[in-house]
Amino acid sequence: MTTELRDRLIVGLDVPTIADAEKLVEQLGDTVSFYKIGYQLVFAGGLDFARQLIEAKKKVFLDMKLLDIDNTIAKGVENVAKMGVSMLTLHAYPKAMRAAVEAAAGSELCLLGVTVLTSMDDADLREAGYLDTPEKLVLKRGQQARDAGMGGIVASAVEASAIRQTIGNEMAVVTPGIRPAGAEKGDQKRVMTPADALKAGASHLVVARPIVAASDCKAAAQAILAEMQSA
Repeated sequence: MTTELRDRLIVGLDVPTIADAEKLVEQLGDTVSFYKIGYQLVFAGGLDFARQLIEAKKKVFLDMKLLDIDNTIAKGVENVAKMGVSMLTLHAYPKAMRAAVEAAAGSELCLLGVTVLTSMDDADLREAGYLDTPEKLVLKRGQQARDAGMGGIVASAVEASAIRQTIGNEMAVVTPGIRPAGAEKGDQKRVMTPADALKAGASHLVVARPIVAASDCKAAAQAILAEMQSA
């Protein structure tokens, strides 16, 4: 398995404690090089663990989905960039993205605009006050992310092909909601298999439960990498 392919699989450390995360990373070993840390682990000491992963030459995707006033966004992004994190998410609102891009200038941090959460469908967007369909809103926010100078976007693989036509080939398209063939969807509503997601234009796949909850997490990760290889 090539290093490039491993770097395109991001395993979500969606576990309750640092001890659980350490165990998972140890079990996965060299099979996985890229990890996502979100709210659950951040509030259990995940920022210090992120630094440990970076020191161990692993890549870290810090999934914080930031959204605030420009100054707060900028100061937060500046500190995240200093950590050596590879990717950071913020909600794809134009003002927030512009502030983040300016703050990250000169660093290696890839900023990702979160378009529409993969747990949301048309009814969820209507309830939240949006008139657009998920795909229409993803494309609108993808274009705004491109115009702001972001490094990439986060979107369902279902929209990956359409978003590629909107933002081109240079930006990252990071797709959560990845489920191997036959796996349960859980609370995700817009999902796709690893191979199909890559064929659709995804650059990175975020996988949590299918690996984290597996009886043999390393074998599960290897199976997903094999699916990716087939694409």
